[in-house]
Amino acid sequence: MTAFRQRGCHEDEDTARFSGPRLTWLAARVIDGFMGHLADADRETGDWSGFCRSSWPGWRGRARERRLEKRVAHEPVLLALDDLHWADPITLLALRAMTRELASYPLVWMLTRTIGSGDWSRLNCLFHVLERNGATRITLEPLDERAVEDVVTDVLGAKPEPDVLALAGIVDGNPFLLVDLLEKLKSEGVFQLADDRVRMVSARLPQVRAIGRERLEGLPVRTRYLLQCAGILGHSFSVRDLAEMLGEPASTLLPMLEEAISAGIIKPAGDELSFRHDLLWQAVIGTIPDSVRRAMHHDVGEMLLKRGGSAVPAAAHLLHSATRGDASALLGLDRAAQEVLRSSPQTAVDLAMRALELSDPADPEWFGRAATAVNALTVIGRLSEAADLARSALGRASSLHAPRLRCALSHILLWSGRPADAVSEAENLLAQQDIPSDLRGIAEWTMFWGLIWQNDLRKGRQRAEAVLAHRERHTDAAVVGALLLLARFAMVDGRGADSFTHLREALLITDSGTVEAVQRPYARLLLSLQYRSMRQFDAADIAIQAAEEEIESLGLTVLAPQPALFRSVLHLIAGRYDDAAAEAQTGKTIAEELGTHGFIRVGLSVLAFIAMRRGDIDAAVRYIERFQSTHAAPGMLFGPVWEKWVMAVVAEGQGDPGRAIDILRTIYTDEEERRWALLTMPLTAAWMTRLALAVENRPYAQAMVDTAEHLARNNPDFPMFATASAHARGILCADPDALASAIDQPEPWIRASAAEDLGALLAATSGTDAAAKAVDKLDQALDGYEQIGALSDAARVRARLRALGVRRRHWNQPQRPTFGWESLTETERAVAGLIARGMTNRQIAQRMFLSPHTVSTHLRRMFGKLDIASRTELARIVAEECPELVKGA
Repeated sequence: MTAFRQRGCHEDEDTARFSGPRLTWLAARVIDGFMGHLADADRETGDWSGFCRSSWPGWRGRARERRLEKRVAHEPVLLALDDLHWADPITLLALRAMTRELASYPLVWMLTRTIGSGDWSRLNCLFHVLERNGATRITLEPLDERAVEDVVTDVLGAKPEPDVLALAGIVDGNPFLLVDLLEKLKSEGVFQLADDRVRMVSARLPQVRAIGRERLEGLPVRTRYLLQCAGILGHSFSVRDLAEMLGEPASTLLPMLEEAISAGIIKPAGDELSFRHDLLWQAVIGTIPDSVRRAMHHDVGEMLLKRGGSAVPAAAHLLHSATRGDASALLGLDRAAQEVLRSSPQTAVDLAMRALELSDPADPEWFGRAATAVNALTVIGRLSEAADLARSALGRASSLHAPRLRCALSHILLWSGRPADAVSEAENLLAQQDIPSDLRGIAEWTMFWGLIWQNDLRKGRQRAEAVLAHRERHTDAAVVGALLLLARFAMVDGRGADSFTHLREALLITDSGTVEAVQRPYARLLLSLQYRSMRQFDAADIAIQAAEEEIESLGLTVLAPQPALFRSVLHLIAGRYDDAAAEAQTGKTIAEELGTHGFIRVGLSVLAFIAMRRGDIDAAVRYIERFQSTHAAPGMLFGPVWEKWVMAVVAEGQGDPGRAIDILRTIYTDEEERRWALLTMPLTAAWMTRLALAVENRPYAQAMVDTAEHLARNNPDFPMFATASAHARGILCADPDALASAIDQPEPWIRASAAEDLGALLAATSGTDAAAKAVDKLDQALDGYEQIGALSDAARVRARLRALGVRRRHWNQPQRPTFGWESLTETERAVAGLIARGMTNRQIAQRMFLSPHTVSTHLRRMFGKLDIASRTELARIVAEECPELVKGA
């Protein structure tokens, strides 16, 4: 109740009801398929009981998260999720994201786990994060003697004698088992009430499962047999499966089913039947000897396999029953693992690893199972385990099986942040004769992408052109890889139009579905980078969104950090530092969960740059130190140029331009590196020219200007290159006209930077009105920096103004307070207004061209500034402080 009050729900003291919309209670068990409930819940009744066993299908859960968000936007919800120890790593990761993204809604999560079960490290990580974010951890200790006595008194209606308390002791203080035990024994007449005391009729202390067995013994033999078969099928089961297992028509089972229902052992559950309690189910199963139970599971698995269709239902039984060398069962596990590889890779891992355990090393199918397990481990981000298994299998693989494992290993190396090793592995594979064409295509794609990642384009250019010249000899995967490398080369060569042509052709092929799923998002990610370089920010955001949807729909968890990181850099260039930081933090957090170290480095470098712009040098240095200690190549598509530039910005901010020059030396001296630097970050041309002049290295400055002018000449259809060239030339040649033309740029930081450069030049110029013009341009720069929160740059401009005898306060407004309505930024106020108008986070994200992650971050900050905990309170404050926002003004 306290949690609901914190979420803006108010309890009526008299009626114990919630005011406003009714409270919906949604309960689920992880083992039964939490995400399935989100899709199937009855929208009117809130009945979430009709579950089927399934696990979260990777990042497709976003669609279900949207359904949940729509629901909690209209009514308070208590979502109780039980048996969390059964959750796979992807579900735990998704829960961590959902609790964060939906934190502003009247939604209370109640998550339960059993100590000593499940993935301890991931569960502890999730619970520690939730607790750090304000969740309350409640540990249910075993009931003490006094509590046990109170429960017994409450259930049996009298104080218990010692023999009854001794009986209660067999459940070890578990309240559920205690109540269940007492109720069953009470119904069996085990207790006797006299003189306000309750004692046992018999001194015998029955075991818990014996109670269920006693109830079974009262049933006819055929009915007991039917229940044993049903128990093998599961806690819930279909009558069709039961009839087929017994070899009888369903109609002949009706009398026995009625007896079992009347005895209170099973009950109807939608289209199926289920046992009333886990204890009853376990009691039934406990009557079957282990060897017989395994044989029955085997028979059910074979029955379901012979039926045809999906092998997944059979797999649950085969996991229980398959024995070493059981060819039919192992093939069933193989089929099931392949089926769920995309939708639930964690399940695929479990199935494939179990099949490997049961396979004879001499079994020719062993290597195929190993390859499936390696691929599944890779997709869910368990890269080190995947690599270990791949290398172990390669140690004894024949020439027939080794190529597929080497292909898998090259992918692992790529996503582990080791592109050079990935390229080497792919090249070794391609040097072999007579490898299957599909594997050759995958190896060629890996080689091309590894070279793109390393920015080693010359090495791959000739081979890529050879692939395109003889397309009929290569797979679509190889052709796509070649097109992507040539698109990147065209970008670096300054031929933007050619790059777009290659990328669009690659997209046509990937959209046809003829390449590996994990290869498909890269064309759109590279397209977003190209649009960003051309300052077409809306088109870049659309490409990122399309790539994100593809990653989610294909279950490519290993690539999950990328969209947030791409979006963070896009926000960075647009001067939206809060949004950039939120996306970078999101991408970094996901990458840390998955262990994809290259992506962690990207997130840290973005955060370091933002800290530098905000004037927090200490934080920037800490971020740099952290990503330097992360042993991996820079993240995909960003390359070493990006990270070198960020490190140089921090070094220059620390007052060490010489060290900044040393960090950037390869960029200053290599023409391709310079071109890519200017394409990666549009402000590098002017900034690096200015840095070179600061250490009196005019040749380096001239090299930057020459490269900027080359890009401008080769891309006449993209005027931003001419503007960037004018900015760099204006700095080098002290040309006020060039600097004046450079001010007309879409990026706020670059626009302010050009105004500052022009103001500084005018301040050093003699003339009657030069000083006044300098102040005007410096004021323009100051306003631009302060609007985007570039505090360190604003401080530098204020120092320039003071040198001209002009003092300016922080911005043109009073200092923003730390708390209260006036502490909110313009973006935060805009978000608050849309919240007050009833929009969900995702609707706000679409309206403001942000991601839901960013909207959630703004909400958390607003809640802290306003000392509130719910959207309802925020809407009230908006209506009081700024009613025009509610009206949409």
